[in-house]
Amino acid sequence: MDSKKRRLHTKQRWKYTFFFFSFFILVFLFHGHFPVGSKAYHPVLTIHPLSLISIQNSRSETLFQLKVVDRILFPDHVLLLVSKDDHSLLGVDCIYRIQGELSNASDEELALPVLSMDEYNDLESIIRCPLPPANYSAIVNLRRRAKRSVGEDTGSLLVDRAVHSWESLVYGAVLDGETAVVFVKGLNLRADRVSDATQFSCHFGWDSAERSTKYVLATRAITAAQEVVRCLLPRSLRMLPARATGARVTIGVPSHRHILTRSQSHRRAGLRGSSKFSSRRLPSVAKLIDSNSRGTDSKKHELCVCTMVWNQASSLREWIAYHAWLGVERWFIYDNNSEDNIKEVVKKLEQENYNVSRHVWPWIKTQEAGFSHCALEAKNECKWVGFIDVDEYFYFPVPITHRHPKEEFGYPGRNSLRTMVAEYSNSTTIGEIRTTCHSFGPSGLTRMPSRGVTVGYTCRLQSPERHKSIIRPDALDDTLLTVVHHFHLKPGYKYFNLPQSTALINHYKYQVWESFKAKFSRRVATYVADWQENQNEGSKDRAPGLGTEAIEPPNWSRRFCEVWDTGLRDFIMSNLANQDSGLLPWERSLL
Repeated sequence: MDSKKRRLHTKQRWKYTFFFFSFFILVFLFHGHFPVGSKAYHPVLTIHPLSLISIQNSRSETLFQLKVVDRILFPDHVLLLVSKDDHSLLGVDCIYRIQGELSNASDEELALPVLSMDEYNDLESIIRCPLPPANYSAIVNLRRRAKRSVGEDTGSLLVDRAVHSWESLVYGAVLDGETAVVFVKGLNLRADRVSDATQFSCHFGWDSAERSTKYVLATRAITAAQEVVRCLLPRSLRMLPARATGARVTIGVPSHRHILTRSQSHRRAGLRGSSKFSSRRLPSVAKLIDSNSRGTDSKKHELCVCTMVWNQASSLREWIAYHAWLGVERWFIYDNNSEDNIKEVVKKLEQENYNVSRHVWPWIKTQEAGFSHCALEAKNECKWVGFIDVDEYFYFPVPITHRHPKEEFGYPGRNSLRTMVAEYSNSTTIGEIRTTCHSFGPSGLTRMPSRGVTVGYTCRLQSPERHKSIIRPDALDDTLLTVVHHFHLKPGYKYFNLPQSTALINHYKYQVWESFKAKFSRRVATYVADWQENQNEGSKDRAPGLGTEAIEPPNWSRRFCEVWDTGLRDFIMSNLANQDSGLLPWERSLL
């Protein structure tokens, strides 16, 4: 009996010990830190985030196959973020209801087909719905055709969640080491300026079963610029796999409307560090994602390229095939709501062994933030990343007297660009390589050149316009501040301007009118006015003398032609054309 009692007492001691340490670990995980003013922020112990990876309806013991997580109202559509699952999203309609009749079934329901659906991240998919008709609510639900309405299942979870306006929204968050980089629309921070980070804070939480987000952890921002805010990660989140938690993140901003730049805050010394701001939290659809947790090879690619596109699938093959010949090893294609066949084109390129990936970026006029996001995405894979558009081509010029024969005078050969960039990899000071751009015109053409832009367009402006950059991701300033053409670098790093005699970029900016007029539909840069807006009409971001309407000017085909330049065309025909057929790589792939 004594031995049995001893065994029983031993089991009880182990049980109490186990519960004690379990409670201790939970308390430690949820002990956040956030000194706001003179008071410390102490989050309340709530539900463990890992239990909220998938949310169950309180009325059911099973998970729904399709749940609308968030809705965002854009100028031309409603974007739905839908919980990701293994089930197809095909056969789904957008369901609209009359204003004021959202909680009950109604004979006034209207079903419209979705505009498009797409992958987004590891947690959510995207469905785009048309704007609601007059008198209908923008709180759009979904219904599988000939099946039970998804809106009937999940409507009670969403009825208290308003549709988010794109004008003011936290829309993305990426884990970067022990910090969270958060992307925000509507802060109205000045272009190319660093702002006072002490005005902002990051708040982390999880969606409860009632669908209201509980923000239980918070930290101060450490940098803020344009649409990007960086905060320290709370201690508890550092110990958890961020991709598994999917913590929702938002930004706390001053309740007053004026946002200070860093220089302004220095002039107002009383506001920095010790200021007590009355803050408000911005609406958010952002879930914290660890973009670098994917398995990568220990050896980084020497040279990668990132770009943002809209309806430019037809330009990808020539651009990728040419730059692959120059040595680019990896492409990040940020798809900004394209409506063409870009999915099929990228898939075909992957099948042809090009290392290209498509990243859905549904956020309009956010090119700068998208490039900052791509710099983080490529950080663990690439030593150098070039940021160029799909109508821009690197070119190594050869003096005209030396063009023939190529063997004697040493044309730049295969992998020239990668070889050149690799020369700077061991530098302790060079963090960015800048290359001058020449802008080409329609060159007398009235139809798209059948053999590609590099062969078809041969007339350009005399003077170069701007530059584009190849950067080292680990040399970027913590703000990730970019003005599209270049980034800000960490202290101790500098940029290097390539001589024009070494390398240039041919920018096929002003193409035949059929192609150029498509640009009037939209612009992707945040701080560049749309074509239709009557702003900065003399800027180089616009076509000189074109105005604000997409009407073909007289003699468009002969505009922007000051210098005939066949250098890149001759280079391509001498080096990339098949010796037997004369076909170029992007032509052969179409056979």
